[in-house]
Amino acid sequence: MYRSVSIRLKPLFFSILIPLAIGLFAGLLTRNQMMQYDTLQKPALAPPPSAFPAVWTLLYILMGISSYLIWTSYSPGKASALRLYAIQLAVNFVWPILFFGLRLRLIAFLWLCLLIVLVVCMISRFYAINHTAAFLQIPYLVWLLFAAYLNLSVFVLNVS
Repeated sequence: MYRSVSIRLKPLFFSILIPLAIGLFAGLLTRNQMMQYDTLQKPALAPPPSAFPAVWTLLYILMGISSYLIWTSYSPGKASALRLYAIQLAVNFVWPILFFGLRLRLIAFLWLCLLIVLVVCMISRFYAINHTAAFLQIPYLVWLLFAAYLNLSVFVLNVS
């Protein structure tokens, strides 16, 4: 049986715009301090700095589409799922401030661990509402795990 899917463009636009704007604002706040990342010792698997904006842009778009699927669902659990989504976005926003702005790399790593736990919980809640919304968050989780490796490695390699 064929099921019609209607896309509501305005909610989709705002769903994508919110994480992109949060990421852009965090980047603008820490832009000058990000330059010092080039001077740090990094692990062998560290991507070039130019990769980060492209990866984060894609991840924020996927987050937005995922949140749109939850927002437009008729599930009674969507409000609590979207609250968790908002909390993890706020925690995500703080990480570059800790890592780049304040150079608190160990605290940033622990903060990132908190973010990973929140994202796992969010994926679980999203899955109960919309499987596609949950699956769209998997690249974000994988990237956060890789970011945790990078964060901890940079901390260890640059301890003075």
